[in-house]
Amino acid sequence: MFDWNDLRHFLAIARYGSTLAAARALRVSQSTVHRRMDELERQVGRQLVTRNPTGYKLTELGEDLVAYAIRVEEAALAFQRRVAAVDTNLTGAVRVTCPEPVGIRLMQSTLLAKFSERYPGLRVEFVMSDKLRDLGKGEADIAFRAAAPEDNALFGRKIADVPWAIYASSDYVAQHGVVKNVEDIGSHALVLFDVELKEHFTNRWLQSAAPNARIAARCNSVTALISTVKSGAGLGALPVIIGDKEAELVRVLGPLAELTTQFYLLMHEDMKNTPRVRAFFDFIVEELHEVRTIISGRLTPSADARSQS
Repeated sequence: MFDWNDLRHFLAIARYGSTLAAARALRVSQSTVHRRMDELERQVGRQLVTRNPTGYKLTELGEDLVAYAIRVEEAALAFQRRVAAVDTNLTGAVRVTCPEPVGIRLMQSTLLAKFSERYPGLRVEFVMSDKLRDLGKGEADIAFRAAAPEDNALFGRKIADVPWAIYASSDYVAQHGVVKNVEDIGSHALVLFDVELKEHFTNRWLQSAAPNARIAARCNSVTALISTVKSGAGLGALPVIIGDKEAELVRVLGPLAELTTQFYLLMHEDMKNTPRVRAFFDFIVEELHEVRTIISGRLTPSADARSQS
């Protein structure tokens, strides 16, 4: 009988290409990954992975067995979601994943206090990341996500439109001049926002609008992008609710209709009848007016005035 934990470690190596990356993803030691992999190969009686200079590579048998291991994983995760769904108690944690700036604004608002007053047995735990956490794998219960769901197993609704604009530091504008229109972007340096392996929508727009512009830096978080633009490295796209609050930044162009993002409130369909998860989901929908202000904010004309000064 194969141990599901051994299969989890095998899948992690297949996905991440090394025992170190697999260990980080599973939050275990590298020696545990080695031990679990050795045990699985002992039970199978064949080698499933080989070591090479760039990491681990699946053998032909390993490639064949990955699909079967994924099916086991899907069944195990479905079992876990089902167990969670039959929990009728309004106690415990609701894990909410969202971009860091959104999480901070939610925690600074009165929303969580209202939720705790209504549901004293529940607590909200934030998983703040620019990476998309997998709700199907139980990495979170609820997601605030700036993208329409591509997975049909996700249940939810659109909750806000978030306007974006182009920003630069005051020193950069003083040295390189203002941006009067989209065509001017090509004569400036760009700071791009990269998340995981997927090209961010602002990058696609900027590189389409200014294909010959010099790329000064690529950042994997909003925090890093803000710091880089503040340093005077170049122009960067930011949500207006973030950029307008940075005293060292000037809104040089926008907001731009092409850069408006739609925010969604999502959960896995298997969890939609789980009382603790549904309680938070329904609470956010009830408080949607305040939530929209927290996520998208209101446009501030003062930033436009700064950009023209």
